[in-house]
This record gives sequence, C-alpha cells and structure tokens, in this order.
Amino acid sequence: MSPRADAPPAAPATVRRFGPAQKWVHRATAALMGLCVLTAACLYIPQLAQLVGRRALVVTVHEWSGLALPLPVLAGLASRAFRADLGRLNRFGPHDRTWLRAALHRDKRPSARPAGKFNAGQKLYAAWIAGATLVMLGTGLMMWFTHLTPLMWRTSATFVHDWLALTIGIVLAGHIGMALADPEARRGLRTGSVSREWAQREHRLWRP
Repeated sequence: MSPRADAPPAAPATVRRFGPAQKWVHRATAALMGLCVLTAACLYIPQLAQLVGRRALVVTVHEWSGLALPLPVLAGLASRAFRADLGRLNRFGPHDRTWLRAALHRDKRPSARPAGKFNAGQKLYAAWIAGATLVMLGTGLMMWFTHLTPLMWRTSATFVHDWLALTIGIVLAGHIGMALADPEARRGLRTGSVSREWAQREHRLWRP
C-alpha cells in the first residue's frame, strides 16, 4: 500500500546544532589554547624543556598564541548564530540548578538533567574559561612588558599566572575527557549536526 499523499513528512534523523562560525571559533580557540598549554609545559617542566630546547622560540610562540587567544571569539561576533549561542551560554534558569543538583548527586538519568542547547556544566565551563583567559592575558602582559608595572605587581602576576595555568590544564583535561566520552557531542562540533534522538535525550529543552 502506498503512503497517503497528505501524510506528514517523517522527522529528519539529524538536527543542526552548530554552523560554520561556531565550529571555526571552537577549532581556532582550541588550537591556540593547545599551543599555550603545550609551550607552557615546555617552559615549566624541566624534562620537556631539555627535550625541546630553543627556549626563546618557545617563549615567543607562547606569548603570541596567548595574545591571539581572544581573537577567534571577537571575530565570531560577526555571526548572528554565534552571538545567539553566547546569549544562551550566558543565561541560567531553574532547569540549570536542577541539572547541577543531579550532577552533584551523580544522578546520570537524562530525566534528572534537563538542559537547553547547552547544559549547566557547559555554561559554567564557558564562563570560567573565559574569565581565566582574560586573567591570563592580563597577567601575561604584565610579565611581558616589565617596564610598565612595579616589581610587586609583576611578582604577583607571575604567581597568579603560574597557578592559574596549572588549574586551566586540569580543567581542560577534564573537558577533553568528557568530550571523548560523548561521541555524539564531538560529532556536533565536527559536522555541525547531531542525531535527533541524542538531542531529545540530552538536551530535551532545546528546540532546534
């Protein structure tokens, strides 16, 4: 029997999650952040420093990759879709508190973790890494242009820069670990699309 002509069309198996701007900003930021972390490790871990050598070159790459770190986000502001996602990341609602309570109690049921396009964990990570990047940029500039600030400021900036760098490395490792555990989320950032079933299960308040 042939299907009725007026039957509603079947829902597509995938939904669009990210456009070209969001994917480009994420990849460019990840590449620059990776350069910062890698060069920082080569500067502070003696075994890596001896293996790589050429400390002056490593310092230069570290400085310029750190200085360029905010540029992908600033360029992404030209995209309406990217600005809309920034707005979603910056808004917390009652469902986000529910998600956090479930995460603290290790309740992994999707029904206990309501989320829109971004869950509360992703929103907290985005806010934290953005603030940490700005602090690293400010303290790094103090350490780079030593003639602009007093010695006490430079000493404090060095302390904050070093310990915050360690914290960023730990948080990034957790971020990458969570991404590796969710192939569908990685697919969304790689291709821009995710399965409708995953979207309804993990982000049931999202209306693409």
